[in-house]
Amino acid sequence: MTIIADMSNNPLSSSSSKVLNLETMNSHIRKMGYAVRGAISIRAEQIEREIRAPEGRAKYGFDTITYCNIGNPQQLGQKPLTFLRQVTVLAEYPELLKDENLPTTQKLFPADAIERANMVLRWTDNAIGAYSASLGIHEIREDVAKFIEKRDGYPSDPELIGLTAGASVGVERLLNLIISGPEVGIMIPIPQYPLYTASIDKFNAHAVPYYLRESEQWGLDVSELKQVLDEHRAKGIDVRCLVVINPGNPTGAILSKENMVEVVRFCEKNRLILMADEVYQANVYQPDVRPFHSFKKVVCELGSSVELFSLHSISKGMIG
Repeated sequence: MTIIADMSNNPLSSSSSKVLNLETMNSHIRKMGYAVRGAISIRAEQIEREIRAPEGRAKYGFDTITYCNIGNPQQLGQKPLTFLRQVTVLAEYPELLKDENLPTTQKLFPADAIERANMVLRWTDNAIGAYSASLGIHEIREDVAKFIEKRDGYPSDPELIGLTAGASVGVERLLNLIISGPEVGIMIPIPQYPLYTASIDKFNAHAVPYYLRESEQWGLDVSELKQVLDEHRAKGIDVRCLVVINPGNPTGAILSKENMVEVVRFCEKNRLILMADEVYQANVYQPDVRPFHSFKKVVCELGSSVELFSLHSISKGMIG
């Protein structure tokens, strides 16, 4: 993240006598840049605070700020997925499901939300908020595996599925796992979602950019990938992983299946881990023209031995 602030009276200030300051803090965190939350959005937040008062509205001549720096549809008025919130409320406050309160609850909540909340409480032994297994609640991982099997037509093992607090956390965990030292490189697409460059900086590794081909619907050119890979390995960078964002963020494009096959074979041949960021897979508006295919499905069809990590999300990526 990019921080712009008055540091004169801040415990992180370089002139501070505190143990933690700009000189003693982790230098990799200090150099991180998260473009979508930079100077413009910080200024917008300042103006938003000012226009809450009548004199602020008079000064600027408007009374609302619309943030366009990051995908955030609910902030722009999109209704959230009601079912998820209903289940969460019931599971977090199980008193609503007790026999004496159930008649009232049934008037406020649909039957399927009540049924799912009871199911979640059984899975957790009525201990919502308690620590779960490291990979997440097993029964939920089983449901995720069923979704993947239905989507791809190939078996999915819940023991190979991990639940995280959002896909961004999953990305950071994977990069932290892969990056063992400052010599490691991660190939990332340009344009890209800045989470990747920020996280790679944080873990003190090399971002190895490759450029998507706008003239080919933002596809990947394998010959260019090879050129970029060879150039960086020749410099002594241990390039270990290729990140592919599909559907693209921010391009919105969807890779053709033929292009995906090329990518998988490229990773096989060049000993690269394939990290497939597929969180926008439900945002496909022309499925007859360019349908979404998961890399899991392509890898299974090819019988490939490539090391694959794929990511999906149930937050904003579900509905755009």
